[in-house]
Amino acid sequence: MAAGQVSAKRRTLARKERLEARISADQKDLFQRAAELQGRTLTDFVIASVHEAAVRTLEDMQAVKLTVKESRAFAEALLNPRDPGPRLRAGAQRYIATASAVEPTRS
Repeated sequence: MAAGQVSAKRRTLARKERLEARISADQKDLFQRAAELQGRTLTDFVIASVHEAAVRTLEDMQAVKLTVKESRAFAEALLNPRDPGPRLRAGAQRYIATASAVEPTRS
């Protein structure tokens, strides 16, 4: 089987789901013209565009964006952490007691 046939077969196997949307005639014309400029079919153009938008959205949501003031406060907290309070100390002691009871000590 030639390389072109393999990739065409993979594309066919990968595309089992269907997505439908109602759009205006103006939108379809716009999408069609853009697809033609890129040398793609309308379907390929829409799939690539939606995929790119989804990836960008997920990346944007996973990234933490801080202002300059927030960045300085974060760096300050890392460089000069506060001493743990009584509740944190008690929680750490409970965790250590539980973890040592569950997991045998390694020699």
